[in-house]
Amino acid sequence: MGGAVSAGEDNDDLIDNLKEAYYIRSDLVERAFRAIDRADYYLDEYRDNAYKDLAWRHGNIHLSAPCIYSEVMEALDLHPGLSFLNLGSGTGYLSTMVGLILGPLGVNHGIELHADVIEYAYQKLDSFIKTSDSFDKFEFCEPSFVVGNCLEIPPESRQYDRVYCGAGVQKEHEDYMRNLLKVGGILVMPLEEKLTKIARTGLNSWETKKIISVSFAPLVLPKHSTNGKPKTVPLPKYEVRTLQELARICIRHTLRVTTDGGDNQSRGRGSSFSVGRGLAVAGLHKYGHRFKRRRVHRRHCNALVLATRQVVASSGIGAASLDSNNNQGARAEDEEEAGEREVRRQMRGSRRVGRVGGGGGGGGGVVVEEEEMVEEEDEEEEQEEEDEEKETGELLRPQPAVNVLRERILGLPLPEPLKMYLLFYREK
Repeated sequence: MGGAVSAGEDNDDLIDNLKEAYYIRSDLVERAFRAIDRADYYLDEYRDNAYKDLAWRHGNIHLSAPCIYSEVMEALDLHPGLSFLNLGSGTGYLSTMVGLILGPLGVNHGIELHADVIEYAYQKLDSFIKTSDSFDKFEFCEPSFVVGNCLEIPPESRQYDRVYCGAGVQKEHEDYMRNLLKVGGILVMPLEEKLTKIARTGLNSWETKKIISVSFAPLVLPKHSTNGKPKTVPLPKYEVRTLQELARICIRHTLRVTTDGGDNQSRGRGSSFSVGRGLAVAGLHKYGHRFKRRRVHRRHCNALVLATRQVVASSGIGAASLDSNNNQGARAEDEEEAGEREVRRQMRGSRRVGRVGGGGGGGGGVVVEEEEMVEEEDEEEEQEEEDEEKETGELLRPQPAVNVLRERILGLPLPEPLKMYLLFYREK
């Protein structure tokens, strides 16, 4: 499956394409996708294919197409504090994205048939926690995985708020999957070649919606046990966090809210994502770490404002639509400044013509003097533009990333071992 959108040059470009094609429709899902680079879950020799809208398989390792994951994330309707079960958790890519939304008080479990894939998933999870910038920008629900067949879950197991199955489900297993849900929960699975969303509205009532046509490998049926007893797969345990862990969560959350400016703007229905101003706060700007905005030095020419607008209008310079880099303000300033320079040139030109036309007899000295003044003004303007280009060029260079949460933790009056605990022992 896949191929619904164009390939991207990088992860952000791929997400842009998914948004344009309306596979990603909510800010919450967009932030989760931008926070985790899909290529990080590929083997190194296959990373060049990571940003294509195609499924990828190598041995037992498998990733669905980005458009499928987008539809799944949107259909699950995730928010902080929910419990989530991933049947066929694979590399852990989807579970990690879900964990960014569930937050530290959620539950994030996965079952995978192949032990080598579980090992691969834990390697990728460990790499994300230790090295990813996104880990310090969000409150994370770390996934737990177990090896087993998802059709062998004991019937007395606890139910979940959200369930996703990453393999094709036949009609005879539909009721089995439904019973994994709590009342009010949502199940998303490929059911008879259709990605299907099932909401449990009551003990015995359901709402079903077909999303898109898909093609998934079918579920692997359980093998018969030798002793005749049915084999069961225990799910990961619901673990109660220690007081020490809860204190770390609260301290990091408080420092993150303070870092984000404390504008009391809530996001979604909880506080999993850093509180504040969306992508800008999370450091998920389309082109990586945000550039400092251009600082433009202009002479104050209040008398020329009206003329400037006329020149801008006559030259066809209009207000550009808001681009994806949120740089409309800077572009408008550049256009206005260009208009002001054009007006000054026109006024100097007309003033020069007026001097020549109105001069007589001994007026030659005045014309020469005026031309010298104009030349001096031109030289000053050129020098100013050169200085301005140097300054703005320096400001437009990517600024080194600053992990503000880390800096705040390191600045606390605490022993070093406690600081490292608050940092999850992450290297800089």
